[in-house]
Amino acid sequence: MKKFITMPVALFLLCVTAMPTVAQDTKITEKIIGIAATDNRTMHHLDVLTNRIGGRLAGSDAYTNATYWAANQFKKWGLEVEIQEVGELPVGFNRGPWFGKMLDDDGMTLHFATPSYTAGTKGVQRGHVVLEPKTRDQFERMKGKLKGAWVLVTGQNAGWPIDFSPAGDSMRIAIMEYNRTLGRYNDSIQAINKQNPNAKPIPQKKPEDTPALFYREMVDAGILGIIQSSSTPIRVLYDRKNLMKMDFDSNLPTCPDIKLDEHQYAIIEQKVKERRYFQLEFDIRNHFKPGPVKYHNVLGIIRGSKYPDEYVMSGGHLDAYDVASGAVDCGTGVAPNLEAARLIMAAGGKPQRTIIFCLWAAEEFGLWGSKYWVQHNQDKWPKISNYFNRDGGPTVANALTVTPAMHEAFKEATEKLNDINPDFPFTLKIRKGEPPAKPISAGSSDHAYFVMNGIPAISFETNDPKGYDFNYQEIWHTERDSYNMSIPEYMEHSAVVTAVVVYNLAMQKKILSREGMYKE
Repeated sequence: MKKFITMPVALFLLCVTAMPTVAQDTKITEKIIGIAATDNRTMHHLDVLTNRIGGRLAGSDAYTNATYWAANQFKKWGLEVEIQEVGELPVGFNRGPWFGKMLDDDGMTLHFATPSYTAGTKGVQRGHVVLEPKTRDQFERMKGKLKGAWVLVTGQNAGWPIDFSPAGDSMRIAIMEYNRTLGRYNDSIQAINKQNPNAKPIPQKKPEDTPALFYREMVDAGILGIIQSSSTPIRVLYDRKNLMKMDFDSNLPTCPDIKLDEHQYAIIEQKVKERRYFQLEFDIRNHFKPGPVKYHNVLGIIRGSKYPDEYVMSGGHLDAYDVASGAVDCGTGVAPNLEAARLIMAAGGKPQRTIIFCLWAAEEFGLWGSKYWVQHNQDKWPKISNYFNRDGGPTVANALTVTPAMHEAFKEATEKLNDINPDFPFTLKIRKGEPPAKPISAGSSDHAYFVMNGIPAISFETNDPKGYDFNYQEIWHTERDSYNMSIPEYMEHSAVVTAVVVYNLAMQKKILSREGMYKE
């Protein structure tokens, strides 16, 4: 009799013990969806990040402000917070406003930008305009006219400033030497052609060219700055060749590097070719800050109740270029992750394994923040279920493609997603074909160092199902990367999808299988 009673009680207790996990899973998912339906704050987070804080260039005061604001949000919602020092820059950079105009009868306000970590003007500076010299003879003929001039240089802006590093100087010297040698060759060819007027002319060779070929000589001659043509929207990046060698007291850039709207550039260039006199006026407030300037990752952590040393991770990069406000790249990654963290906490979620929301530093400088975390957390690699990276614009998260071994786990984790909004049906797909090899070099976003080390980094696929004609390349790293380019309903839905899937994966009995993820 004793034996008969003991077994059912044990089974009953086993069932009762198991029930809360399943019930809580469904209950928390439904609460996340319910809270988001009436109080979704994704766009509020984006508003603060982009309109109150602004462009968050690594090394800027705005980036530091964003770091501590995001950390405070995580703390306020009840997450553990880690502000992780990643590295330091020798100087900082803060962009102020910039203005320009052409002064003559056809005067116009100028549309331009300058790369980060390049020089501003010394207040309002006004000067005449010249075309850059391309030969030593041209330079000698016009060197007196260079003082106080704005110089139009050749080439089309790709975002980077003119390279004035020692390597850049060496490259220009080599080109000038080649062109001098080529000039002698062409002179001899011209003489041969003259001596043989009835023969087929021997073609001359074109000299090599690079923008600002006489850069050092022009700066020494006293130019006000250089101006290069740029397609619109204007894209400007940062001075990657010189940044780490800058010193606030003795080695900062001095020559403004202006990227001007190609239509205005063409007008100004034509006027110069016609030798018409006019002036350009610029006021560019690019400010440097004494270093070293530290930059940090921000990690919001919901500690696992049963498997605290196993992890589900999700994130995007906190830094952004400062020519606009970084709303698309990567405010559209940061804001949904912030909201996903808030929704889980507001719903009372207590995941069985640890969830880490990651806001990475200095992605735009070379994935520095995520690389640092991966390299300094090797003990966690086998215990990471998945890292979800969001860095592709404000389109809606509406699909996942997973390995066959992961399919059942993701099917369970995504089961409720089609209950959220019928406008955004969710599709779970199984990856076909042979597993890919692990990449051996870093990719274009913060998932790169995860996958290079065999850590699953399956991210949500996104789309524009309502046809808002979103074009990422139009905005990427340009002056148009601002709050109004986001799509609120897509952003808000993506936050809920992130919260539900991340939480449900953290509630499963074990981490995702890595079988078939990569070639052995």
